[in-house]
Amino acid sequence: MRLLGIIDALRTHCAWTRRLTHASLVEYLVEESYELVEAIEDARPPEEIRGELADVLLQVVLHASIAAEHGSFDFADVAEELSDKMVRRNRHIFAADGSLLGDYPDSIEEIVASWDAAKRAEREAPGTAEGSAFNPLQSLPRHLPALSLADKALGRAARWEAARTGAGGAGAPARRRAGGRVEPDEPQLADEDQLGDHLLELVALARERGWDAERALRGAVTRFTDDVTRALG
Repeated sequence: MRLLGIIDALRTHCAWTRRLTHASLVEYLVEESYELVEAIEDARPPEEIRGELADVLLQVVLHASIAAEHGSFDFADVAEELSDKMVRRNRHIFAADGSLLGDYPDSIEEIVASWDAAKRAEREAPGTAEGSAFNPLQSLPRHLPALSLADKALGRAARWEAARTGAGGAGAPARRRAGGRVEPDEPQLADEDQLGDHLLELVALARERGWDAERALRGAVTRFTDDVTRALG
């Protein structure tokens, strides 16, 4: 691949690129990821999205190049790891040997349940580092913005509850565990715009009272995940 040769040359001959490390690249990875998100959400032209994807890919290639220099792994290993994972996790599409099954589900719920079951099987397999009981919140990326973190925590807990009980629509049990209750004066929100306005009002209230809204929500998610972990024993 031409790109790998270019990055190898830069790591060899460019003093700035040569000094990059996994740690020093983190800020660029975050920045480039958000620039891609912005381009998608703003519906920018395809060539701009392509450019932002290229910038994200650069981060992957740089990390792989640094690892290769230390004898850990290289870009081909990363690609192979992803290939194996996609086959393993998408067992509603692939057989264990990577061949296509030939008959595929149409239900999104069935597909998500299959993915979650495959992920759970990996974590519960004997000899794995993560060991016995499956915790659906264990692998949550803690550096996500608080709203995204909260949404993912509730979503994973809801799907786990549905798989455990065989019941659909498990959002309500997850919400109760998080301490939420449906009160008579609960705001009636018709769409995402109204939800956004309501969230902005909550942030304004937090500012008036000297509270940190990000920290408050992150703390609530931590308490919620702790509750789920205790429930799992």
